[in-house]
Amino acid sequence: MERPVVGLALGSGAAKGYAHIGVLQVLEREKIPVDIIVGSSIGSLIGALYAAGISSVMLERLAYQIRRRHWVDLSVPKKGLIAGNKIETILRLLTKNVDFEQLEIPLGVIATDLCSKKSILIREGNVALAVKASIAIPGIFCPVELEGKILVDGGVLERVPGSQARMMGADVVIGVELGFSNYSFPNNIYDILIQTFDVMGREIQALKQYDCDVLITPDLSDVDGLAFNQVEKCIYEGRKAAEKALPQIMENLRKKVEAREE
Repeated sequence: MERPVVGLALGSGAAKGYAHIGVLQVLEREKIPVDIIVGSSIGSLIGALYAAGISSVMLERLAYQIRRRHWVDLSVPKKGLIAGNKIETILRLLTKNVDFEQLEIPLGVIATDLCSKKSILIREGNVALAVKASIAIPGIFCPVELEGKILVDGGVLERVPGSQARMMGADVVIGVELGFSNYSFPNNIYDILIQTFDVMGREIQALKQYDCDVLITPDLSDVDGLAFNQVEKCIYEGRKAAEKALPQIMENLRKKVEAREE
């Protein structure tokens, strides 16, 4: 009997996205296959690197090595505070500058088109450029112009892209929702923008039901979305939440197999 196709929907959440690495480590350890990945914002970045063949162990090593100076290139604030050229260079290097069809795992990247006011699913073209668009937090990163579209962060409209994973052929969708932070008083423009996105995200979550069979929710409430120095905690919480969800994942896989046998 052919096994179910497993789709992984990796959600938005800026620095909290390191938790996705912990989730991947548990799935690898338990030999749960990942056949399809769809990522929104930071989820697209982690998902793209994994789909390009970088193991969860290597992703963890990279996470400890990346510093803000490696990806921050301040721009004259016309469309964004950070140009994004540095991070595009890093992404092209780590993904070997491949297009989507060259990836080891089928990948979908979520971005928001400011012209159509809609969420879009990118599945072709250069992977690094698509990810650059998906992580372009408005006001912080400059938008990405692609095929007549003005693209910004996928998390603006789609926090956890479960429905897109199902659309790409997943029988069982495992989603990862990184949650919201308990912020203090904002001290700078970055804090204001990130906290604004959290406020928007809470409303989106309240209005939208995630199309996931299993939703993994790491406890990252005390992690600042811009604190890229909390790698260990985020990965730990990702592992912990994934381990808690394992019985539900295995039950969903079992039910799909039984349904096919009937």
